[in-house]
Amino acid sequence: MSTFAKRERLLLADLLETAGPEAPTLCSGWVTRDLAAHVVVRERRPDAAGGILIKQLASRLDRVMEEFAAKPYEELIQLIRTGPPRFSPFALKQVEEMSNTIEFYVHTEDVRRAQRDWAPRELDPVFQDALWGRLERSARLMGRSAPTGLVLRRADGRTVVANRDTPVVTVTGEASELLLFLYGRQSAAQVELDGDEEAIEKLHDGKQLGI
Repeated sequence: MSTFAKRERLLLADLLETAGPEAPTLCSGWVTRDLAAHVVVRERRPDAAGGILIKQLASRLDRVMEEFAAKPYEELIQLIRTGPPRFSPFALKQVEEMSNTIEFYVHTEDVRRAQRDWAPRELDPVFQDALWGRLERSARLMGRSAPTGLVLRRADGRTVVANRDTPVVTVTGEASELLLFLYGRQSAAQVELDGDEEAIEKLHDGKQLGI
């Protein structure tokens, strides 16, 4: 597994274990048990995981999620720690690097930032650059349904356009925070928004960002 993906995977597993199965998360309607089941199903049940993106498969995904959520919580945590089985696409190093670094970073923050006493993590510049690279590649897809134009800007001035609509809202912050914002965690992301006030309100409160 890649360095970043492995680190975030193990951190997520530790957080889930410490929080227990009924702790809140930033994922609407999910407690930590549900989030753990999602991570395991995504890696180990590709026949059902397609329901994350394909509406016609959503009911099957729900059934399989329920099955896994009913398993002992400790078993789910161990399955996350040990990683995907050989037959999973996520067992391939390149897929692991491209997909799971973001997946585990976002879900780690889903657990951390749902707790009252959370504090920002200090992420090293190399990891921030790695997240920025992934953000550049996914910005147009994740921001395609934004209710306004959307520009993401790092503190050093580097920008990426996520939506070319108007009026435009510019969101400024660290790459890690911009990633959370673009993945639908607007209320938890530590960013600054600049633009038309009505457009900012729509963007900040809207559910259109992310998958």
